[in-house]
Amino acid sequence: MSAPPLALEEAQARLLALVEPLRIERVDVAGALGRFLAEPLVAARTQPARDLSAMDGYALAAGDLSGPWQVIGESAAGHPFTGAVQPGQAVRISTGAVLPDGAAAVIVQEDVARYGASLRLTGTPPSPADRHIRHAGNDFAEGHVLLPLGARITPAVVALALAAGLRHLPVRRKPRVTLIDCGDELAVDPDCCAPHQVPASNAAMLQAMLADLPCDTTRTGPVPDQAETLRAALDAASAADVIVTTGGASVGDHDIVRPVLADWGATLDFWHVAIKPGKPLLVATRGKQVILGLPGNPVSSHVTGFLFLLPLVRALLGADAPLARSISTNLAEKLAATDARREFVRGRWDGEQVWPEPVRDSGALAGMARSNVLIDVPAHTPDQSASSAVRIYLLENGAIA
Repeated sequence: MSAPPLALEEAQARLLALVEPLRIERVDVAGALGRFLAEPLVAARTQPARDLSAMDGYALAAGDLSGPWQVIGESAAGHPFTGAVQPGQAVRISTGAVLPDGAAAVIVQEDVARYGASLRLTGTPPSPADRHIRHAGNDFAEGHVLLPLGARITPAVVALALAAGLRHLPVRRKPRVTLIDCGDELAVDPDCCAPHQVPASNAAMLQAMLADLPCDTTRTGPVPDQAETLRAALDAASAADVIVTTGGASVGDHDIVRPVLADWGATLDFWHVAIKPGKPLLVATRGKQVILGLPGNPVSSHVTGFLFLLPLVRALLGADAPLARSISTNLAEKLAATDARREFVRGRWDGEQVWPEPVRDSGALAGMARSNVLIDVPAHTPDQSASSAVRIYLLENGAIA
């Protein structure tokens, strides 16, 4: 008797326990976009390095906020004033410019009137006196840990790293992923598809899902339901970190993935997960390689790719939180009951409520393409009415911070 299907969280935990992050390499900061920090981000300099003005105006000495003042020079961004400011003196200053020695306040230009080199107060002086000053180290100081190990490198992180004095960042090397479509019914060319065939689309779909992650993907197939052909495709993928097959992992007479993997030297870790769609999911290993056998139905392949393949690749890249996280929202219309399996219903979310797709068949791609979320519905949930609270996963980026 085969083992009962695993719960989703147990299956995900077992998958992630099979992998370790890939080796560390150092890359140019701009080239690290989308990857994950392999070490904490530590500032190599203080930002700002000196006290700066936050406004256009005049730099004044401490306690000298009533005027009048004599303007003795200018401090512009990148061109600091080289002297010192004494009581009764002022230095014209630009936003982002270094405060001169002796200056402890900046009065904005709208609150003063200037006549030649003479300056007098016409408005309200700053309160507190340093209101318009960005003090040295206000953002961060040298040696501070700015981001933890595993944080994703976003455009803002690129800017932060450069501001912190870092030209290169430690990241994990890009995973190599081979995607193999399996099945006699698959046509290579959608323009030449016989009535008994369907165009091969799963590998292309999964490659597109992985496009947001830094990895090198290769598509193979479609491979017919022949053991020797599948074995040759696996041999060709021997250098891959992850091999993904779609189709052929169920229990039919022509589902050959499991026996071929066993003959190839792979060890099955688990097979079948208690979710709908996507029950016939297979996870195996061969050395450090991880093999994912995803269902052949395109919606099942999409859902299991989202729940298993994307977290697996994030884990190889060293992400601190590889699993997608859900958020709560409300149904815009009723949702039919689920059976003995936890179901991921496709839906459209407008930021406030979600509309479930009416067709829940695992081969119905049109509804999948219209959807931007998966609605997570526990097993044995009765009919739910409009306005009921549900959990959803965003499909665009796979995670919620």
